[in-house]
Amino acid sequence: MSPVHDPDAFRAFEHTGWEQIPTRYHESFGDLTVQAIDPLLDAVGVREGMRVLDMASGPGYVAAAAVHRGASVVGIDFSAAMVAEARRRYPAVEFTEGDVEEVPFPDRSFDAVAMNFGLLHLGRPDKAIAEAHRVLHSGGKFAFTVWAKPEEALGFGIVLRAIQSHGTRDVPLPSGPPFFRFSDPAECERTLLEAGFVAPSVRVVPQVWRLRSPDALFEIMSGSTVRTAGLIHAQTPEAVEAIRADVRASAERYRKEGSIELPMPAILAWAGKR
Repeated sequence: MSPVHDPDAFRAFEHTGWEQIPTRYHESFGDLTVQAIDPLLDAVGVREGMRVLDMASGPGYVAAAAVHRGASVVGIDFSAAMVAEARRRYPAVEFTEGDVEEVPFPDRSFDAVAMNFGLLHLGRPDKAIAEAHRVLHSGGKFAFTVWAKPEEALGFGIVLRAIQSHGTRDVPLPSGPPFFRFSDPAECERTLLEAGFVAPSVRVVPQVWRLRSPDALFEIMSGSTVRTAGLIHAQTPEAVEAIRADVRASAERYRKEGSIELPMPAILAWAGKR
């Protein structure tokens, strides 16, 4: 990938990708990413009567779970297709199309802000974190999740190692912020403090990704993601087939009782606004 980070080009790349895959994303990642939702909402103390913002709301899982707790919730996502998907799944929940790097709400509008894996797809993640701080009431909390480092979140580790072995990561795609930047707890804490938050905390949320077959991992990463799929599709046909075979063999090692079970822990970080 290009070493020069152009946040606008990266945003356009991500936006184009997410416009195309809402249903596939739900079918592939839905059962996995919902595993972090209760810890995420617990971290910001979501309860009845609170006003909550779900940033980068995707298919709407977090917003719907917060509504179930009795909160008043708005979900915001930059993808019109994702917003439509969320509205279809949860018609009683409010979703709006918008940019989490420029949140269209006044200062101190919310009691809590949450973002489940959305930070990874932003050209300017620090700006989104600053926006979360801006729209929070004093005493409110912000929490986000990201994937753990690839040697722990094995779905990514297996695929990236296969690409490194049989292809190249130096491909002509818009360069984004480091995908695993916030897998480092110290970086989470540093960034939250820099944005003005206080008392940051970080913990690991254990998760397991259950796949129907060893071939499913390659199929999902090449068809239901944006950045990783772009990396795969930029390889030569010969490299793609070698990567596919390597991923299949590696995933097979995690077979358990008829399915593939991959550890996919999340990093959960949260902090308060003074």
